[in-house]
This record gives sequence, C-alpha cells and structure tokens, in this order.
Amino acid sequence: MTSKEDMRQSMKVLGPPMPAENTASDRDNVQCKVPKKLCFTVIVLGASGDLAKKKIFPALFLLFSRGFLPENLSILGYARSKLSKKDLQEKVKPNLKGDDNTIDEFLDKLDYEAGPYDKPEGYQKAHKTISERECKHSEDPKGRLFYLALPPSVYPEVTQGIKENCTDVNVGDGGFLRVIVEKPFGKDLESSEELATKLNNLFPEDQIYRIDHYLGKELMQNMLVMRFANRFLGPMWNSVHISNIQICFKEPFGTEGRGGYFDEYGIIRDVMQNHMLQILALIAMEKPVSGNADDIRDEKVKVIRCIKPVKVEDTVLAQYSAANDKPGYLDDETVPKDSKAPTFATTVLHVHNERWDGVPFILKAGKALNERKVEIRIQFRPPAAELTSNLDPLRNELVIRLQPDEAIYLKMVVKKPGQDNTPIMSEMDLTYKERYTDAYIPEAYERLILDAIRGDQQHFVRRDELRAAWAVFTPLLHAIDAGRVELLSYPYGTRGPPQSDVLVSKNGFVKNAEYVWTPVAQRKSIDMPRL
Repeated sequence: MTSKEDMRQSMKVLGPPMPAENTASDRDNVQCKVPKKLCFTVIVLGASGDLAKKKIFPALFLLFSRGFLPENLSILGYARSKLSKKDLQEKVKPNLKGDDNTIDEFLDKLDYEAGPYDKPEGYQKAHKTISERECKHSEDPKGRLFYLALPPSVYPEVTQGIKENCTDVNVGDGGFLRVIVEKPFGKDLESSEELATKLNNLFPEDQIYRIDHYLGKELMQNMLVMRFANRFLGPMWNSVHISNIQICFKEPFGTEGRGGYFDEYGIIRDVMQNHMLQILALIAMEKPVSGNADDIRDEKVKVIRCIKPVKVEDTVLAQYSAANDKPGYLDDETVPKDSKAPTFATTVLHVHNERWDGVPFILKAGKALNERKVEIRIQFRPPAAELTSNLDPLRNELVIRLQPDEAIYLKMVVKKPGQDNTPIMSEMDLTYKERYTDAYIPEAYERLILDAIRGDQQHFVRRDELRAAWAVFTPLLHAIDAGRVELLSYPYGTRGPPQSDVLVSKNGFVKNAEYVWTPVAQRKSIDMPRL
C-alpha cells in the first residue's frame, strides 16, 4: 500500500521549481505552498449540479484521502436547491471511491447552505457559517477557495455576491482568497472581455483561476518536460524538419438529449478555442525563462498572438446525421430543428513566426465519430535524399496520445525482418500502462484544485491568453453564426465528412494506410513489428 507521504512526494512535480537566490525577477519570490495550520474552507457554488457531483466533490475526496488537504478543513456547498446537509452527502456519496471510513470522514466535512445567486441573503448565511468556524481558530491563517461550478451567465452576480459578503479574510501571512471559474469564458472576443472586466473589477488577476481541465491531464503536464528536457528534440522542433502538426479530438457519442447547452456553443467554442488551442500553445511555444507560472503563460500568449484569425476557406464544418441505429443531431429534442451549430470541425491554423513559418497546425474535433481519441500527431518531412524508393508514405511521426491509453510513440522506418531490405514502419513506444504499472496518475480536476490551493496558476488561463485565443476564432464564429459557412453532414459513427480528409491532405498530411498503432489492451493477440 502506498503511504500518504509517498503520494505527497510523487505529486511535488505539480509545483514550479524553486528559484535560484541570485535571480533578479520579482516573480522568483513567488512560492506555492500551503501553511501547516491553515483553517481552510472550500465553497462549491452550484453544489447540487452534475459538475459538482461528478467531478468537483470526487476530486476533493481524492485529495483528502491522500492527505493533500489541510487537516482543518470544511467544504460548504451552496446552491438554489432546497437541500439539507444530509441530502448533499447522499448526492455526493455514490461518486466517491474508497474505503468506507475515509468516505465517512470526508462526508462529515461537508455542509450546505441554500440561497439565491442574485440576492445577498444567501451569501450572508454562507458567510456566517464560514466565519463562525474561522473564529474558533483565530491564531491560524485562513484560506477560502470558491469554486463556481455554474454557467458563466451567472458569474457576474455570483462574484458580486461573494465580493460583497464573503471576502473578509486576511490574504497575508499564509491566508488567501481564490476563485475558480469554469469555461466557457464568453462566446467571442467581445463577450469574453466583458465578462473578464466584470470579474477583474471585483478580484485581481492573481485571485482568479480560469480552469481548463485539459491542462490537468498527465500528458499535457508532461509536455514542457518532454520538449525542453530532451536536447535531441530541440534542433528538429521547427519548420525545417516538421511538415505538419495535427491535433485530433474525437468522441464516439452525440449530445444524447443534452443538446440544448451544446447548441448554444457548437464544437469550436466547446473544445477547439480552449482545449485544443491550449495543446497547440504548449507544442509551439518557446522555452520559458523559468518554471514560474507567468513566465510559462507569457510564452503561451506570445505564440497564440502569432496566429492569424482562422479563414473560412481553411475550415470544414458538419453536423452528424442519423445512422447505425443512432439519431442525428437534429433528432435531439433539445436541439432547435433549424440549428446550424457544427458538431464537427476541421480547421487549419498558421503560426507566423520564424520557428513555424509554413507548418500547418490542423485542428480536428467532432462528436458522434467512430472512436474516442485525443492525440497530437507531429509529422516530419521525408529524407532529402532517399536510399530506397517509396519512403514518402513512411513518414516519421511523434504521436502523443492523451486519451485513452496514454502513450508517446515515435514512428520509425526500419528494415523488414528477413532476407530483403524492404522498409516498413514500426515504433519506439512509451505506453504508460506498460511502463508505469504502479504509478498513480491523478485526475485532471484533482491536480488543478490542488494547484489552486497552493497558489500555482501555471495551469490556469490568464486574461491576455484568453483574449488572444478568442481573437483567433471570433471572425470565423461570427461567420458561422451569420450562416456564411457551409454546413455539411456526416453519418453517426463515421470519421466525419470526406471534405475534412481532403483539407488535411491538402495541408501536407500523409497517411500510411498499412500502419496502425495498437493500444496496449489489444496487443497480446497481434504480431507487430516493434523496436
């Protein structure tokens, strides 16, 4: 059994390295840590909703069960629903996985207050509950973490209620007040800036944690280490050697009766402007000055600002139709029958700087496709002078598979075993389930909530980063909303519209039809050439 101390040691990598004493930047004095005697309260607003029930409370439980939360802990749920403390505990309990004693200890930390989001009385009751407990620990620093598990439309009134009624905490000497907000952060550049201005009028940027849970995934967190700790990658990480980069997000299910929310945003706002652009930024950014959160985010902002707005002619949009005994998008009763919201998009971005000039970044995302997969595919150029013919289809690729079956593998051309010299494709493979059989990989929300508690904003989205991201997609989104972009159709359970493959091929991607990487679960029955 792994001890709690072992778990703590294994997750120390979540924090930035401590700075050298002789550096000059004020940022070097930032330390991400939690005082031992912290009187800590987590306030989950929207506590009765699905996000809180399925993600936030389970993440807090995992942190609690592994000893990462302060001992002096209280978790206060707040929502409009008329629930008791026991009601909340019963809603939360089925989603907690662990031994019964630990679950009971955690549930005993939960409390609940019902109240409106647009009136002060609910926040005043919540504040009374929080402050009465804190008064019993007057000598200890106080920490309050507000998690807004709510739709962004209510952020202004909720943050106003928090600011006016729940912020009387000393943020010095180890105390803090922080607010986590969920995406989507607006619908375009203008609405995002309007929302950001309202939040920043109430809280400074260092108290606002805009969460994108993809930044908490294991291989996203591995990206900077892989890129900048392996010297051999540096010389070939540019347009001289790389032909194209493809970022793919595929879901095998449709909206499943929950199309009302999705239809308001569409696939670009839902995953492309945030998750996928964050992936692109980590792939394309320059090496930061240090591991400080703002040094890293500075480089992300720089590279996103090098991307010109997406062009309509570099985009393919589509909606899924009924097929394979599955309903089409417009068959969902929660979706308007004349909806033009795309459930599939392929678009090509260009980073206009010296490193990436001429390299297309192909982003492809869709629902109701043929498989579940999120991966990055970095395809290299063929050799300038070939020793043997027919090497062009056998392209080297570095593939980073975020889910499922986390893996990093490098596609290599090797000689086919035997008497002849026929080149074939194989791979050098790091599949996490095979290599790290006993490693504990935290859930994304578990990582990010711990980062917020520790005050590490490295994996949260800064306002200027958000502004730059919306600037890339807003012109295209306005064209889609105005009906100026053709919306194609594709059958449920397929790869998407054929026009997407044409666009991808046009931008230099070469598919090796004879090679298929096989997930670890399927390998034992397949004889594959491997290095």
